[in-house]
Amino acid sequence: MTDTPQFHALPDGRRIAYRINRGSGPALVFLPGYMSDMAGSKATALFDWASSRNRTCLLFDYSGCGESSGQFADGTLTRWRDEVLGLIEALIDGSVIVIGSSMGGWLMLLVGEALGARLAGLVGIAAAPDFTQWGRSAQDKARLEAGETLLDPNPYGPEPTPLHPGFFADGQANLLLEETIALDCPVRLIHGQRDSDVPWEISLRLAKALRSDDIQVTLVKDGDHRLSRDSDIALLLRQVETLSAKGSHT
Repeated sequence: MTDTPQFHALPDGRRIAYRINRGSGPALVFLPGYMSDMAGSKATALFDWASSRNRTCLLFDYSGCGESSGQFADGTLTRWRDEVLGLIEALIDGSVIVIGSSMGGWLMLLVGEALGARLAGLVGIAAAPDFTQWGRSAQDKARLEAGETLLDPNPYGPEPTPLHPGFFADGQANLLLEETIALDCPVRLIHGQRDSDVPWEISLRLAKALRSDDIQVTLVKDGDHRLSRDSDIALLLRQVETLSAKGSHT
């Protein structure tokens, strides 16, 4: 995947970088994780898989990430959800399967609720809904509520990972796991049991909270948070293919 990204302009001037392969549906929409972008290995593999099969697939960068405009400090789940919905509305006709990695697995639920009848399925990869709640100590929450930005060690790069108070407050306003999540589409959740960032039990909590009865959770015993090995990506693509076949016949 070497093509130059296109840009979708939002009414406030934000320019959202995206790549799209147009083909048959349901359309596949990939939501990256926190501080990630569409150049990641899972996103690239999905796009290449879709391209080779003439399937519609949309990748993009949230504002403040990758090649999109804006500041990461301004990013929130609500802001990024609205960007996703704007892209889907502008670029895609028909039904959609949303694939979310880590934070993208929280965002896919918010997007799915807004898509309504257009939602054909969800695939979560180490989905992390509510991580502002279960992933933070009371001391951390107090500091964030006081307006402080927290800097966490980053196992994937030299720069620390910031958590800004705006993102935290918006996350706390969008908690999902304590109530029924009113989605009825097929859902496939993949989680590594050696995930040191998001406990695999979160996927079980999510499966319980979702109203749908068509849910399968796949635990990868030796899988880490990124689930980006060849075998992990092959598993992801098998799940996407199964849901795509199901969605095309509904």
